[in-house]
Amino acid sequence: MKVGIATEGDIVAQHFGRCQAYTIVEFEGDKVMNQEVIQSPGHQPGFLPGWLAKFSVKWVVCGGMGPRAQELFREQGISPIMGVMGTIADTIDKICTGALEGGENICDH
Repeated sequence: MKVGIATEGDIVAQHFGRCQAYTIVEFEGDKVMNQEVIQSPGHQPGFLPGWLAKFSVKWVVCGGMGPRAQELFREQGISPIMGVMGTIADTIDKICTGALEGGENICDH
């Protein structure tokens, strides 16, 4: 399974579509098999869901995301998990242990 984490430096970005990069993590069970950081192609309405689907991402993790983006991700078979804050490393650890929980979507549109 692959997860795309919206990334700003070493923390989870607060807005999925406007982050600097995405950390793509491939998991096999509770183990990280591969991890890479890819630069964002920039914010283009409706573009990111299809773009991340090409990386075989099944979950996207961020602080917040607008409702239209959520819908577009679900249409691609990708589940958004919003309301996540903290470091990328802690987020990956929580995914490995099954402890990652979404929270309140911090996107206000």
